[in-house]
Amino acid sequence: MTPVTVELTLQLLAWLADHPRTYAETMEAWRTSCPRLSVWEDALIDGLVSVKHGDARGQPMVLLTRRGQVLLDKRSPSSSLDRLES
Repeated sequence: MTPVTVELTLQLLAWLADHPRTYAETMEAWRTSCPRLSVWEDALIDGLVSVKHGDARGQPMVLLTRRGQVLLDKRSPSSSLDRLES
């Protein structure tokens, strides 16, 4: 990963850790058509985030995985482990 990609991935993880996000909200903010900047796709493939079905309204939710939370904690010591997705 390039330094820019690493930084953007960390921004995505921090954004998700801030509060619960729906899949639609995540796609609106992070989807790109640029094949050289695939932060969302790479985070999903690398197991840093996952999509879980159903909040209270039945909308798919995007969550940090344990691996994503560990990476975020290594780069940002102020991150909270209570946001960890099992």
